[in-house]
Amino acid sequence: MRLTPITRRELIKRLRNLGWDGPFSGGKHEFMVRGAMKLPIPNPHGGVLGVGMVSEILRETEISREDWLSAG
Repeated sequence: MRLTPITRRELIKRLRNLGWDGPFSGGKHEFMVRGAMKLPIPNPHGGVLGVGMVSEILRETEISREDWLSAG
């Protein structure tokens, strides 16, 4: 199972499916929260988030690839 580039909208949808709330506005970027964890949401300005960015988000949030792919 491979990660693929995704849109910002898809990122938010999957995070919500995994129990995150938001996005909320604040500072330069909107953010989402789950418990005490706060995750800034990137602004790709109409483009897509690359695999590297998706991997970084999964690492920061401790979401497994299996959970991520099943949340879509």
